[in-house]
Amino acid sequence: MPARELHLHLRVPPGGADALRAFLARAIPFYEAPGNIRVRLLQQVDDPDAFIEVVAYATVAAFDADQQRVESDPEMQRWLAEWRTLLAGPPKVVVYEVTP
Repeated sequence: MPARELHLHLRVPPGGADALRAFLARAIPFYEAPGNIRVRLLQQVDDPDAFIEVVAYATVAAFDADQQRVESDPEMQRWLAEWRTLLAGPPKVVVYEVTP
């Protein structure tokens, strides 16, 4: 069971779902490369342009290290900049602690 989850609530422009999926197919291996990170995408059933991208961290340390990577790694910043071009607006970011 993961220790912490990041939920990114996002929308794509109408018809943009395939572009988001294609991007994530390329990006997820990079996102998960440090280890202890798993990424998945949930699509809203009644609104095909609405998604939640779930990033599950096995440990709080993995979460903290990934946040540092987001802030300082140029390659991560490049991936995130490309990801933002696919969105219809800024994502809503919610961080959850996983409790027993």
